[in-house]
Amino acid sequence: MTKASDRDDPLTTGLIHHAYRPPAGFGAVPPAVHKASTVIFATAAALRARDWKSKSGYTYGLHGTPTTFTLEARIAALEGGRHTVLAPSGLAAIALVNLALLKSGDELLLPANVYGPSKELARQELAHWGITHRLYDPMDAAALATMIGPQTRLVWIEAAGSVTMEFPDMAALVAACRARGVTSALDNTWGAGVAFAPFDCGIDISMQALTKYPSGGADVLMGAVTTLDEALHLRLSATHMRLGLGIGANDAEFVLRSLPTLALRYAAQDAAARRLAAWWQQRKEIAQLLHPAFVGSPGHAHWAATCRAAAGLFSVVFDARYTTAQVDAFVDALRLFKIGYSWAGPVSLVVPYDLALLRGPQAALGKGTLVRFSLGLESADDLIADCEQALRWLG
Repeated sequence: MTKASDRDDPLTTGLIHHAYRPPAGFGAVPPAVHKASTVIFATAAALRARDWKSKSGYTYGLHGTPTTFTLEARIAALEGGRHTVLAPSGLAAIALVNLALLKSGDELLLPANVYGPSKELARQELAHWGITHRLYDPMDAAALATMIGPQTRLVWIEAAGSVTMEFPDMAALVAACRARGVTSALDNTWGAGVAFAPFDCGIDISMQALTKYPSGGADVLMGAVTTLDEALHLRLSATHMRLGLGIGANDAEFVLRSLPTLALRYAAQDAAARRLAAWWQQRKEIAQLLHPAFVGSPGHAHWAATCRAAAGLFSVVFDARYTTAQVDAFVDALRLFKIGYSWAGPVSLVVPYDLALLRGPQAALGKGTLVRFSLGLESADDLIADCEQALRWLG
């Protein structure tokens, strides 16, 4: 066995500066996992010449390794974009977009059905920096157009809406933004790059929580921000660098491992969700089914015109005659569905929500307790049977 030098201490320097290098030419199905904070340069000139922004080389682990560059390229391809940056979570990716594009005095517009933590980010953190926000009705593009003012810089869109699952007319919302020179950003976690092509709708930025479908294992937290425009990407990348956002190599490995089965898992969970949703649609216990692929769900026509698939996610609103305590008893009685946030993993999940607390009075949704179902990979027949047995606890 060779050493870096015959004079090196074999227990310290020799182990760190060992001369052996494995031969080139090894190939395998999974991408290699590169872990690094420090990146080694061949010469001082190479260090001085290297530019992290171009992704033409490596400067520091936080700015990318072969593993993270590979994941970014694959997510960009999935979304139909050109450039992707990764963040430690979906919410971190949302924050990255906000912080890159907004400054004191600017206004942010959020859909009324926005992901709750995104609204809290605006209410608490952004407000501290003099950035204001307002909520708009995502089902009324004309109303959005009238709301956009001289201080409006960014409009977030969700398709489908968080929890209540409204599907907006994205083309009309984007057109309202473009007509006034305002950047549009889509939370595309539900679509996952599978249900529809976000950039075909004219979106400027597409954000995904890779925590959900791209991971699929309920074991990774990660977000991604994808763009077509290089100038916009560089603006996002500069803020990404200044905030010190990074992801672990092993987390990137998990997502890369799951991406080849993304379309299969999405289709299986979509099919199972539609079966269970159709069963619920016939039940007298519920007042409304909220699933974009079903007639009667808010925005169904927009979904049908835009999408080629639907996620394994839907909600039902129980009839107002049932109390929150009764609905909670139903949720507690479920055996296969586990109570917990997030979705798109192998285990089916359920969460109850109080509509009045969630959105406030909404005539379109009526009153009652809402229950959101996230379908995993169990048998749809078994999940239907689980719901049926738990309904006995409604009283």
